[in-house]
Amino acid sequence: MRIATWNVNSITSRLERLLAWLESSGTDVLCLQELKCTAEAFPAGPLRELGYEAAVNASGRWNGVAVLSRVGLEDPVIGLPAGPDYEGATEPRAAGATCGGVRVWSVYVPNGREVGHPHFEYKLRWFAALRELAVRETAGEAGGRPFAILGDYNVAPTDEDVYDPAVFEGATHVTPAEREALAGLRAAGLADVVPRPLKYDRPYTYWDYRQLGFPKNKGMRIDLVYGNPAFEAAVKDAYVDREERKGKGASDHAPVVVDLEV
Repeated sequence: MRIATWNVNSITSRLERLLAWLESSGTDVLCLQELKCTAEAFPAGPLRELGYEAAVNASGRWNGVAVLSRVGLEDPVIGLPAGPDYEGATEPRAAGATCGGVRVWSVYVPNGREVGHPHFEYKLRWFAALRELAVRETAGEAGGRPFAILGDYNVAPTDEDVYDPAVFEGATHVTPAEREALAGLRAAGLADVVPRPLKYDRPYTYWDYRQLGFPKNKGMRIDLVYGNPAFEAAVKDAYVDREERKGKGASDHAPVVVDLEV
């Protein structure tokens, strides 16, 4: 089974590329983030023509996630259970489903904006709710099946996951508090499935559109796959599809692809 995660930065803008990539990559399950559309505007028809069902959590211009599957889609859950609101609104940042016997969640963790901002505190509360989800999903009999949380975590796990730590000093995505939140997921029994980079020495997944970020490889690894022991044991390969970041109309994120033997 081939499972992937991809922040498409607007499914409307990226639809042609998305459909072509699904056909060429042989992906069975895809977790999408930053849809930037309503549930009604989600392109379910073209995806269905390729054989994909979808669990969609989307409500407007910002955020939005989905799980696509051509190997079945059971027990969908829309929204992060017990997830916090931001300024009175529940944002569409999580969706889960069981696909071909593998339990997956697609997540788009809040950005945080800047240290000390209310959105940063919201980000940490959101991580706490995500950890509780991981604890529940890995408990009991269901915990023995492969399970993973995939998506745009908006955190670089270590200094090696950014092109120049000095550039990010004092900024979000690299703070001890955010990295401690990731440690909470590991304490809940999940492991970071680190992909191969295919080019260069670090598997970055995001490059800013500005200042020639991609050609100069000024990247970050913030699109992550955190899996339980059953998921981790099934991994046969994992890589960043850097080619999909190239060319006109690309997202600023590249897909992270994981091949499982299940």
